[in-house]
Amino acid sequence: MLRYVNRLTAGDSHRAEDIVQETMLRAWLAADEFAGEGSGFRHDDDHLAAWLHIVARNLAVDARRRDRSVPVGITPPDLLQRATDDADVAEAAVNRVAVARSLARLGPWHRDVLVHVHLRDRSRSDTARILGIPQGTVKSRLHYALTALRREFAGA
Repeated sequence: MLRYVNRLTAGDSHRAEDIVQETMLRAWLAADEFAGEGSGFRHDDDHLAAWLHIVARNLAVDARRRDRSVPVGITPPDLLQRATDDADVAEAAVNRVAVARSLARLGPWHRDVLVHVHLRDRSRSDTARILGIPQGTVKSRLHYALTALRREFAGA
């Protein structure tokens, strides 16, 4: 099993060991389903081995997908390499603080719409459905929120 999973993980032996361990844990937890005459499961080693291989393959695919995804709030490495100058990093930090303060000054209705549309990249119709308000309300709240932010940044 370990040799099979090691191939699925491109030679990452630690990941392979974790997947085999999780596979065996799932087999142990599902042991009651395989025991007994009325389970409908044929009691031979070939079927059990096939089931274990399928579970291991699915866990390896899930791990690969998890590695490819970028969680919200984590910056991809190529974006981190752009800011090589200390002044750029400091300016980015100041900008983040300014945006956070400006968002905090907005009312909750305007802030919610702004966050859904611009930060979570949702359409106006999706935002309206999620917040339970008409699309026209989303459009007007977004307009007033952006106007307030522009006014505040122009003054700064």
